[in-house]
Amino acid sequence: MTRVAAIDCGTNSIRLLIADVPPSGAHTDLLRRMEVVRLGERVDATGRLAPQAIERTRKVLAEYADQARDLGATGIRMAATSATRDAANRQDFEDMVVGTLGQTPDVITGREEAELSFLGATASLAAAAAAHGNPPPSPPFLVVDIGGGSTEFVLGDAAGVRAARSVDVGCVRLTERHLHGDPPTAGEVRRAEDDIRAALAEVRAEVPVEAAASLVGLAGSVTTVAALALRLPAYDADAIHGSRIPVADVRAVTADLLAATRATRAAMAVMHPGRVDVIGAGALILRVLMDEFALPEVVVSEHDILDGIALRLARG
Repeated sequence: MTRVAAIDCGTNSIRLLIADVPPSGAHTDLLRRMEVVRLGERVDATGRLAPQAIERTRKVLAEYADQARDLGATGIRMAATSATRDAANRQDFEDMVVGTLGQTPDVITGREEAELSFLGATASLAAAAAAHGNPPPSPPFLVVDIGGGSTEFVLGDAAGVRAARSVDVGCVRLTERHLHGDPPTAGEVRRAEDDIRAALAEVRAEVPVEAAASLVGLAGSVTTVAALALRLPAYDADAIHGSRIPVADVRAVTADLLAATRATRAAMAVMHPGRVDVIGAGALILRVLMDEFALPEVVVSEHDILDGIALRLARG
């Protein structure tokens, strides 16, 4: 058994997983944390990470480093994704991480981000299905990780990844580009949809999505849509993990979110405060891709790139 700490620093949030990982089989969580730091604040417009965003990230990262040490993690890996890849002042961020964590972050490529997401998402699918009394979803899997700055699409099965593509549409980027109204106007939503469809054409050119037998959706936008579709009285990761949400329910939830004011979204019992401003865009990405690729349901995973980082760190 190897105890490791994995940190995923994305455009919208920074997350920590400390887990005991056996040589094979399921890992055991000791601690999971997620804090919204909005590292990618306006990076799409300016090309730079804002100093205040780097400082917000530093404060949380210092807490994560202390917790990893206190719980006796023997290895730690921090992966930084879309916002950092895009930033002209990436070195400022990396210097902050070295000063806080004592090691450089791995600013991973879109391809590796996709592979780690696939590994984390699919490792526990059969167990999650069994917990819901369902048969396991059928491979090949199209794993879709909707992040703040980018969305990863990975097609694969037990043998590994067949094809992958990362595109620069995410819930933060789309909100900053298009969804400015409260609620957004029909014209704003149409422009966001056009942006998503253009990105999906790039995906289709590289990933044979028609070969997928199951869509697996990851990250906070997808899990929040699932929580709303399931009408949960409060966010419940166990109820969400492995659930299957029909496309009709995704359409209905997305329409409700895009028609709601910020205050209405903030009052939703399952809504994380850090997702209030961007959940409409995240739901829209999910809805448009399901319609464009004619996918009847999404299997929702609470496990994602964070779990993939931990598994690869422990097992190589």
